[in-house]
Amino acid sequence: MSQFTVAAVQAGSTLFDTGATLKQALAYIGEAAEQSASLVVLPEAYLGGYPKGLDFGITVGSRSSQGRKDFQRYFDSAIAVPGPETDALADAASTHGLTIVIGVIERDGGTLYCTSLFFTPEDGLAAKHRKLVPTAAERFLWGRGDGSTLETIETALGTLGSAICWENYMPLLRQTMYSKGVDIWCAPTVDEREVWASTMRHIALEGRCFVISANQYLQRRDLPDDVHPFQGEDPDTTLISGGSMIVSPLGHVLAGPKRNGAGLLLATIDLDELAQAKFDFDAAGHYARPDVFTLLVDEEEKLTTYGL
Repeated sequence: MSQFTVAAVQAGSTLFDTGATLKQALAYIGEAAEQSASLVVLPEAYLGGYPKGLDFGITVGSRSSQGRKDFQRYFDSAIAVPGPETDALADAASTHGLTIVIGVIERDGGTLYCTSLFFTPEDGLAAKHRKLVPTAAERFLWGRGDGSTLETIETALGTLGSAICWENYMPLLRQTMYSKGVDIWCAPTVDEREVWASTMRHIALEGRCFVISANQYLQRRDLPDDVHPFQGEDPDTTLISGGSMIVSPLGHVLAGPKRNGAGLLLATIDLDELAQAKFDFDAAGHYARPDVFTLLVDEEEKLTTYGL
């Protein structure tokens, strides 16, 4: 299958209510299937939530009791992998006959990870990738991934890979993905800045791959009344403004960036464009210089894990 439709979901989590967010995710996946999508990508930290604007009572050298309670709520909102939520997503992939990439907060023992999960119609939960480096204050909340989940997966739609938010700025991570033959680069994110679009276009052009970036659209109303983001209390205050987009292997924007609202972004892609794009540049092939540069990637598991 050379040509097919792909979708990016732009939506925010219902913070501290993973059941409601899962219900919304399944609705968007169903809507994408109705639009004949074969692949749907959902944002970073979609299941489990991205607590934009919360400080969890942290100052340098101290943590507050209320902050620990806030973290307990966040911890309880995370999901096990595998678990009931992944079973529901696997069922959706099978029922609708599509592939799903979704950002989640994964609970493993006493640690949380920002993770991308891959589901295929044939295999259900097929793979996961843990974010290697949480950014800035995210490090208070999430552990660090390792090279054991830095992988691509082979699917009927081509070779899929994922880099989460600011992992997309890591040159050696990008080269690793190119070396693994990524055809469709899935970028769950919460980076709403205008310059994010230039990064997505650069990766598409550098890697000669399709790029699907799915971002959250989150408003104050999506947070419980008893938490207080620094942006203010107006329910209409936008905490994350989106910017989801789909880009071709020559850096052309096929859809988006989508701003100021939740919804589905769709585009038809043609895998024949991959070879056409690599005609004059292949970062892991004829444009590489292995006699000059060496890429070493340690893919051994370094962390104690309790799940997949």
